[in-house]
Amino acid sequence: MTATPSEATTAVWPLSGFGDEVDPDPAVQAAVLLALGASYIEVRSAWGVNVSELTPEQVSELKEILDAKGLKVSAVASPIGKVDISLPVEHEVERLRQIISVAKGLDTHYIRIFSFFRGEAQTPEEIRDDVLTRMRALAAEAESAGVVLLHENEKGIYGDTPQRVLDIMESVDSPALRVAWDNANFVQVGVRPYTDGYAMLRPYLEYLQVKDAIMATGEVVPSGHGDGELDATIAALKADGYSGFASLEPHLASHHKLGGFSGPVAFGMAARAFAVLAAKNGIELS
Repeated sequence: MTATPSEATTAVWPLSGFGDEVDPDPAVQAAVLLALGASYIEVRSAWGVNVSELTPEQVSELKEILDAKGLKVSAVASPIGKVDISLPVEHEVERLRQIISVAKGLDTHYIRIFSFFRGEAQTPEEIRDDVLTRMRALAAEAESAGVVLLHENEKGIYGDTPQRVLDIMESVDSPALRVAWDNANFVQVGVRPYTDGYAMLRPYLEYLQVKDAIMATGEVVPSGHGDGELDATIAALKADGYSGFASLEPHLASHHKLGGFSGPVAFGMAARAFAVLAAKNGIELS
């Protein structure tokens, strides 16, 4: 039977999302994500406890809850590298070892990380060597453990622009370090994500964090409602044969100590906005 043009061009992307943007309770997180059509969850915290502080018993309990719901873990959203560059190398390497055990307990090989804050008087160039020393140490630890670190471009860290993310990828040159692409975070540092960075970083792009933002204010908005060039990015990824995760990180409500928050209603709104863009580009979310 011959496929129709629409069938022939349909791609399937596994849908995930930051569970703790919905609710602190992982059972509620799982229920909402499943209702929105996701088959995966990205774990940043559970019961208000960050992944860097979860005990083995808590990890086991979390795995049981997710297994019972039929939800798999796409990645562990760690805070690694979201610290000042002045801390010693071993500080984050030790934390990474603990988070690797969490990732393995949750049956995922992806761990989201960052590339360090600098002091107010420091320039990115001044911390570059220290950043690369730490990123190489983290990548080596990940490589030996059989996991992959996903560097997220976050405002205020070394790797906040496409050029500096590329510098990290090329300089570290490890199969255990790849890019978690975040359109909204690029917008918040004055970057047009698709126009200024996509071609440069596509060879390293392995994971999509889904959110959008307005250039003039930095306000985070649902997909397609900001300046994040999400439509163009999604179309290009589809054309390139991308089949990785799309992870909802809406940040549509107030922030809390563990990161962005949305709540079930706003999270659902963000999911539906992304689904519209996905469908427009012939992408099935599962």
